[in-house]
Amino acid sequence: MNKGSTLFILLGLFLAGGVYSFWKQEQSKSIIAVIAIGSVMALAAGLLSL
Repeated sequence: MNKGSTLFILLGLFLAGGVYSFWKQEQSKSIIAVIAIGSVMALAAGLLSL
């Protein structure tokens, strides 16, 4: 594993935690959707660069 893939995976997990937190706080669904898309994209970039 190189540093880039590790950083993308950690960023994706961080954003996934933010999605969970915002969901529990009943924030706007559009904010949750944008963060979720970013999380999926970061995780995918990290996994594809392995």
